[in-house]
Amino acid sequence: MKVDVLLGLQWGDEGKGKIVDVLTQRYDVVARFQGGPNAGHSLEFNQIKHVLHTIPSGIFHKDCLNIIGNGVVIDPVIFKKEIENIDAICGHIENLIISKKAHLITPTHRALDAAYEKSKGDSKIGSTLKGIGPTYTDKISRNGLRVGDILDHNFKEKYQALKLKHLNILKNYSHDFDIETYELDFFKALDSIRRFKLIDSEFEMNDYINQNRKILAEGAQGTLLDIDFGSYPFVTSSNTVTAGACIGLGIAPSKIGEVYGIFKAYCTRVGSGPFPTELFDHTGEELRRIGHEFGATTGRPRRCGWMDLVALKYAVMINGVTQLIMTKSDVLDSFETIKIATKYKVNGELTDRYNSVYDAQIEPIYQDFSGWKTDISKLSKWEELPTELTQYIQFIEKEVGVPITIVSVGPDREATLLKN
Repeated sequence: MKVDVLLGLQWGDEGKGKIVDVLTQRYDVVARFQGGPNAGHSLEFNQIKHVLHTIPSGIFHKDCLNIIGNGVVIDPVIFKKEIENIDAICGHIENLIISKKAHLITPTHRALDAAYEKSKGDSKIGSTLKGIGPTYTDKISRNGLRVGDILDHNFKEKYQALKLKHLNILKNYSHDFDIETYELDFFKALDSIRRFKLIDSEFEMNDYINQNRKILAEGAQGTLLDIDFGSYPFVTSSNTVTAGACIGLGIAPSKIGEVYGIFKAYCTRVGSGPFPTELFDHTGEELRRIGHEFGATTGRPRRCGWMDLVALKYAVMINGVTQLIMTKSDVLDSFETIKIATKYKVNGELTDRYNSVYDAQIEPIYQDFSGWKTDISKLSKWEELPTELTQYIQFIEKEVGVPITIVSVGPDREATLLKN
């Protein structure tokens, strides 16, 4: 049995949480493979909105095992709150296991994140200040603390040694992060992690593969925020692409099956960095208002713009996408004309290749489409989609060369149309 992968193809916030929740009924296991609690995976059912930060989005299905993989970084304080919220909804949850090799975000990681971002001034990246970047830095420099370390009798000594290293760095920066108060919460919250089975996820994952269990690997953020292939340095600190699932779960590339790529019917971005199709006019404001485009984790207003087909093709290529999923189509219901960027003019030269260089002069070249001017949020069948939306979908499929098999027409799990 192969491992299917689901990930975002834009700058995050594509609606991955909802789609994982919808697809979970097809799977025995959902495994998160990278990222930290800056990710806010929103899903809605029974008129209640749920936001997950670290825990896989299959958690509300009790028959589905959820795994936090080794590629994830965990803030115990945020994790504890998340567990308490889920317990309040579902009762005492037991369908979660955690990799011993996942790294821990400590209070001084958060302080470092705040200090580094503040020191950048106008050049700041737009970090969510959750300590994720410094945690991955320690992982790569072989200084980090891992989940498995909390089982060791000398964990506090390891913690204090890392804290001292961080405090020595912080002497060179100004910050106002309350390390001591957060530290008290940090040690209390470790029991929320100890409550669950801690595993070597690479063995567990391959055992499940050999048992023919159906597995879905869930990514966080989006392809255009990948540390290698995104708009560097305005990116996240992990590999958000399909290859990241292999590293973040301990599975071979040959074990990857379907790759579900999720994208919005338009584009959004949080934080700094290039965004070729960003709109600074009334249309951009309307997209933000209608789409409720505010960060699930930070509450920050998202930058909004038209669909960028150049960037989408790039993301499909990098990830080997086999099926496309388009979300938030209903946000475009009221627009007379809808645009798609099909090419760029970069420093005066026409190109169909994605360009992530921050200081490049990029002018998107648009193709116009007629809007459908009707409420699609109550549709229940693919065949009910208005002609104009069908034409919009078919154009994207033809240009990208991958079928769109799911269209989301609203936030609730029921507002999801499946082709065939």
